[in-house]
Amino acid sequence: MAAPYPTCWLNGELKPLAEASISPLDRGFLFADGIYEVVPVHRGRPFRLREHLDRLDRSLAAIRLANPHSHQEWADILERVAVAAGGTEMLLYVQVTRGAEHGRNHLFPTGVAPTVFAFASPFPVPAARVLESGLAAVTLADIRWARCDVKSVALLANVLLRQEAADRGADEALMVRDGLLLEGSSSSVFLCTNGALATPPDDHRILPGTSRDAVIELARGWRSVVVREIAVSEIEGCDELWVASAGRGVLPVTTVDGRPVGTGRPGPLWREMYDRLQRHLDEVADAPVL
Repeated sequence: MAAPYPTCWLNGELKPLAEASISPLDRGFLFADGIYEVVPVHRGRPFRLREHLDRLDRSLAAIRLANPHSHQEWADILERVAVAAGGTEMLLYVQVTRGAEHGRNHLFPTGVAPTVFAFASPFPVPAARVLESGLAAVTLADIRWARCDVKSVALLANVLLRQEAADRGADEALMVRDGLLLEGSSSSVFLCTNGALATPPDDHRILPGTSRDAVIELARGWRSVVVREIAVSEIEGCDELWVASAGRGVLPVTTVDGRPVGTGRPGPLWREMYDRLQRHLDEVADAPVL
């Protein structure tokens, strides 16, 4: 991953990232008591910012933490971070925790201001080998908590699963629970069979993906998309498998557990969707962000 840009936002002001600091008693550090979002910037414009901020609202509400900013205030903050970074293709990371009190108390503190942090990093452009050959993935048992729909900073299980995938020579871990394919460690999944697309439904077991929703919208009028439960056994007979995320766009998975998916090469449906997404990014470059 590329190094982040040198300027960040912390509690109301821009400052050098190297000089930013928070209390060791911050509840995000002690309890993982916080929420995050990652907003991609393409062509100099935050992509689907309203949808990302809506998800931030939902996650904050789920942990009973009041959103410290309106959508317009968030848009202004992220614009300042992006302008300071100076790039046109980047990722904006936002984190809100319940703040720091003097001590360690499981109960919610009163009269404590939340910690608000944001920074930018260059967008990780897919390597040529990924576009040509696709990603390798492995299926792993989903060991995460029961509220995966909350975009919590408590990502230890995701980290462990992603590292296990890397240790096995794979690029992504595909989560499996009760025989069902749910999502990747940091991505949504799509299965393509006989020209139709399928993706798992939103519920407490997966994070509702903004990039996933973009893919569904871009498929309208081109391919049918069915939102349904997907058995992990369906991977063996599918034609293509994709992952979608803010940091990856939409990419093909061509091997799972060492076995080829379809032909073992990026498929024509993925190529068409990848091109559709790039055209869409061009088309909305000058549109309002909210």
